[in-house]
Amino acid sequence: MRTRKIAVSTIIVLAALLMTTGAMAQGQVIYNSTVNPQPGNLPSVGAEAYAFKELGDGVSFAGTVRNARTVTVTMSSWGCEAGAWFSANCVTTPGATFSIPIALNIYNAGSPTPSSLIATRTQTFTLPYRPSSDNTNCPNYDTFHPGRWYQTSSGTCFNGLASNITFDLSSMNVVLPNSVVYGITYNTTSFGPTPIGTSAACFSTPQGCPYDSLNIALAPVVTVGSKPFFNTLYWNDFYADNYCDSGLAGTGTFRLDSPTNACWTGYVPAAQFRAAANPMATTADGCKNNGWQSLSRFDGSSFKNQGDCIQYVNTGK
Repeated sequence: MRTRKIAVSTIIVLAALLMTTGAMAQGQVIYNSTVNPQPGNLPSVGAEAYAFKELGDGVSFAGTVRNARTVTVTMSSWGCEAGAWFSANCVTTPGATFSIPIALNIYNAGSPTPSSLIATRTQTFTLPYRPSSDNTNCPNYDTFHPGRWYQTSSGTCFNGLASNITFDLSSMNVVLPNSVVYGITYNTTSFGPTPIGTSAACFSTPQGCPYDSLNIALAPVVTVGSKPFFNTLYWNDFYADNYCDSGLAGTGTFRLDSPTNACWTGYVPAAQFRAAANPMATTADGCKNNGWQSLSRFDGSSFKNQGDCIQYVNTGK
């Protein structure tokens, strides 16, 4: 079995994992592999570093509610406002951010490739740069860990910074099947659906472009729902050697890695799906003629009557 090399920064003990059930502010959790409380960073893989166009997973949902509300994905930002994580001179103003469009694709389940596309959603997210290097508390301990940042609360040094992005599907009326394949895509200088290229102003700066240092975080386990294919994920990678099967089942296609040789043991793309029993009310007309009885609020709660439904559409309350 090939050894999977992942961008790993020392992480806090992951004993406390999110196990959420019941109706929440954004509906009910039907799948979860995100980590809570969230550590400073998680192992991760990035589009530029790993030459992929799309990365995701095959998942099966818990419970019975299937009207999609949100999908949350944990990202890992290694980019600095000035300097670079790999040269021990990273400098970031606290709170500094950058923006990037990121897309979520949800497909009907299939193996080794997913079936038809169910829904796609692109949002522009504001993500943080990682904090400045702390060469006092975080001395270089090998070639791959220079210039780490220091998290005072945990007394731990990290390379990247974990943060969540959330796709809002509530107005799309997406009814999920019991199992799906999902994929995350974003553009970098050389990879992604439409590579940005080297003409971007940030490319010629010492710090480079922040999207080139943006990764998708990997969690250790699934805590709600399940994975049909253990120790695997789905991705579309440019290089055959990046696949567990060395490209045996093909490259340049969003597919299972790998049907014959699973080597992602202990690494699960960190994502959470929330859903509700009924679609969300989005128009006043939809509330009329008893339509309110089969609709709900964003949080999944039901309406008392038609007027209650229309008031929610008009005011959000």
